[in-house]
Amino acid sequence: MIMQQKVAEKKERHSTAMQRTSEWIFSQEISSDVTVIAGGTSFSLHKFPLVSKCGRLRKLVSESTEADVCVIELPEIPGGDEGFELAAKFCYGINFEIGMENIAMLRCAAEFLEMTEDYAIGNLVGRTESYLNEVALKNLTGAVSILHSAESFFQIAEKVKLVSRCIDMIAYIACKDSQFSSSSGMAESGGDSLNTPVVLHQKPIVDWWAEDLVMLRIDLFQRVLIAMISRGFKQCTLAPLLMLYAQKSLRGLETFGKGRKKMEPKDEHEKRVILESIVSLLPREKNAMSVSFLSMLLRAAIYLETTVACRLDLEKRMALQLGQAALDDLLIPSYSFNGDTLFDVETVQRIMTNYLQYDLEGKSFSFNPDAEFESSLPSEMERVGKLMESYLAEIASDRNLSVSKFISLAELIPEQARITEDGMYRAIDIYLKAHPALSDTERKKVCSVMDCQKLSREACAHAAQNDRLPVQTVVQVLYYEQQRLRDVMDGGRPIGSSDSPALRSIPNQLPIIDIRPPVSDEVESLKRENQDLKLELLKTKMKLKEMEKSTDRSAMSSPSGSITPKQSAGKPPLPRKSLLSSVSKTFVKLIRAEGSLNSRTRNKPSKNRRHSIS
Repeated sequence: MIMQQKVAEKKERHSTAMQRTSEWIFSQEISSDVTVIAGGTSFSLHKFPLVSKCGRLRKLVSESTEADVCVIELPEIPGGDEGFELAAKFCYGINFEIGMENIAMLRCAAEFLEMTEDYAIGNLVGRTESYLNEVALKNLTGAVSILHSAESFFQIAEKVKLVSRCIDMIAYIACKDSQFSSSSGMAESGGDSLNTPVVLHQKPIVDWWAEDLVMLRIDLFQRVLIAMISRGFKQCTLAPLLMLYAQKSLRGLETFGKGRKKMEPKDEHEKRVILESIVSLLPREKNAMSVSFLSMLLRAAIYLETTVACRLDLEKRMALQLGQAALDDLLIPSYSFNGDTLFDVETVQRIMTNYLQYDLEGKSFSFNPDAEFESSLPSEMERVGKLMESYLAEIASDRNLSVSKFISLAELIPEQARITEDGMYRAIDIYLKAHPALSDTERKKVCSVMDCQKLSREACAHAAQNDRLPVQTVVQVLYYEQQRLRDVMDGGRPIGSSDSPALRSIPNQLPIIDIRPPVSDEVESLKRENQDLKLELLKTKMKLKEMEKSTDRSAMSSPSGSITPKQSAGKPPLPRKSLLSSVSKTFVKLIRAEGSLNSRTRNKPSKNRRHSIS
């Protein structure tokens, strides 16, 4: 069916061309003596008007062995049958209009047919050149239109230097126009492209010609931008144009879903070349591109499997601006079906490693060796720490996330970025809940990345009753919480007192408890209850010692070498209750009692528990 349609369209085009040709051929009242086949269409013409102006046809006719009628094939003529028809009309002296839509085709067809001044004065080459110089290349829109039209016959357009002239004209007009835009303001002020106040009050530089440029092929688009930069155009001001071109050319990629959809190899290769070219053109200045746009390019680079250098370049750029990133910018899907994690954890790990490397060197990433490097501010480090904790909590529910990956990513977050451990505790709790089959050793390793001393009171209260945490972690939490409570009780000092070494290590992180020196009765009551708890703990220890002694006496009273019936059955003796588990239960009682004490001192109880994961 499709083949029949193509044959019908070809016949219709052929009949239309013959009808158009007959209007100015048969009027000559001379029978045709040459048949030219151009673009799959046959033209019955006369030798004399053709050879008088076309050097190529003159050579082909002279080489023909037929005396009366000869056939000439021109399969590679620019513009096909349409281009040859206009050239033939010019040879016959038939008037037609030269415009922006056909000037590139006419100029290349005239060059192909060798219609130069050597064969006729005022030939088609000279006429098209005059139109180009006087009309077409006088404005940017015309130059872009010609450049776009020349893509179909690129080689001959390059030969006649039509492409290079259009590119130079576009670069010249763009740079000339930018003298009255923000590029000029930046050049005069000598300031940074993003910190100059002039930029904020100017309209976008490329708003009126961006739509024209993004229609070009990627190689022509790249050459245009390089020519503009060579003429002094600020590279950072090309960012909106690059974003517009990327959005147009990479449209259709499902970069936000898991897995790869099938694409035609030709289309996939074309998009891969486009993406690599765009990355090579990205501005070298910091903050010239948004982190969201860089994340989109990185997703596309992973999806299209571009070169490693292209992906590493995007990762380094994201690391430079990681303090400005949002959580969605790091949630890069893993485009694989091999049972791997839902998100690409390795990529985020490399981004964080690059960020720490820049901070360690005491300078921000920059491609310009002469530029001054900026140190990462503490506030930026804190934002990055919170961002990575949120990322850990987001990926923790993935059942395919191994313990080693979780720990290695958690250990990358520096201590100075973790003012409080509540975010880390939340991520650990989610991970333990999503992986209930972990062994005790693995759970201890996961919890080892958290500093229990930096947990808030709400997080400590939740951790003390969290069955998913190892016993050692719960005891550690209770110990630090009891130590904190003891520092508060001693002398009625409020939290934040400089005399408390435990509190000095975690400044400004604990909520202030409403315990003031004037409320002496409540303080004395708390002291007495605290003393009772200590006595209860002492009694528990004494009971444990008595139980251990009685167990030792029973073991000594049994005859040595005798085997009990249970042992003979091959079953090991039941383990004794450990001191650690007993102490942990006692600490649980302590923290519950402490919660009841604190409820008396608070005016309003907390309505919600922010750290509750259960």
